[in-house]
Amino acid sequence: MSEFVRNIRLWFTPERVRDEGGTPDYRFSLANERTFLAWLRTALALIGGGFAVDQFLPHLRWAWRVGLALALLAAGVLCSLRAVNHWVRCERAMRRGEDLPASRFPVLLSLVVAVVAVAMVVVVLAGWAG
Repeated sequence: MSEFVRNIRLWFTPERVRDEGGTPDYRFSLANERTFLAWLRTALALIGGGFAVDQFLPHLRWAWRVGLALALLAAGVLCSLRAVNHWVRCERAMRRGEDLPASRFPVLLSLVVAVVAVAMVVVVLAGWAG
């Protein structure tokens, strides 16, 4: 079974993470959980931003409004999925005594948010109706 599939199975049975390696210092596990919760807050903010763009900018051209809203909503979905996957990967690495996993996701998320922000600047400067 691939490592990715194993991680996805652990999303739904997190107690099985304890089957690997030794118990890390609780402070590290709790820090991992706080990071997970921070990613979820970020996901909720992105989803809220997507709904806000769709609901509160009715005079914006349909394509712009839907495109920006969907970009934010998709980023929120990816962020929430990444949160749980990263939590599992970090917990397993700590239990095994391995280095924590590196991720390109923060860069990807930053680029998506930056592109949406630039698009919003263009929309604001060009006027609501474009």
